[in-house]
Amino acid sequence: MRTQVVIVGAGPSGLLLGQLLHKAGVDAIVLERQTGDYVLGRIRAGVLEQVTVDLLDEAGVGARMHREGLVHGGFEILMDDVRHRIDLDHLTGGKNVMVYGQTELTRDLMEARAAAALPTVYDAEHVAVHGFDGANPHVTYRQDGREQRIECDFIAGCDGFHGVCRASVPKSAIVEYEKVYPFAWLGLLADTPPVSEELIYVNSSLGFVHRR
Repeated sequence: MRTQVVIVGAGPSGLLLGQLLHKAGVDAIVLERQTGDYVLGRIRAGVLEQVTVDLLDEAGVGARMHREGLVHGGFEILMDDVRHRIDLDHLTGGKNVMVYGQTELTRDLMEARAAAALPTVYDAEHVAVHGFDGANPHVTYRQDGREQRIECDFIAGCDGFHGVCRASVPKSAIVEYEKVYPFAWLGLLADTPPVSEELIYVNSSLGFVHRR
């Protein structure tokens, strides 16, 4: 097989990249080591900043997000039992955040890719990247007991911090920038009437709590 770009990882970043490349007329194959059902079963956070919302609209997958997502023009910080509202809309000239589950975003991207009949390989075992820093990059994997190879022009590693792509890059070629905060962060979901129409970040002696 041959394509222009092999995207390793079918999470939101890999699928969104695939959608943007498709809109630009660039062929791409997405490889994912898990099944599609497993990917949709991963529950993640769901607050999208304005730049992400705009990018999803550009990719043509923002319709359901705008119908079902919750636009927040700001958020509150609760410290020492006093609530302080940060007016994002006013402070940024109209930029907001959108509360929309990452699982639903992934579903939208998967459905858009399927509707366009774009190739996505799930359950790809033993994915390995080769020659990504040379003139002849390619990716190998195993599926249904058979070895597969995809020749390409570029490999896009969208498989996360612990993925095969990052592990394949020499440590000497990676520069890390890290900020360690002196507190923990915990998100709470509760089936109760909301205490606020917007997000609240609560500072306590136990750390930060995020709720709505």
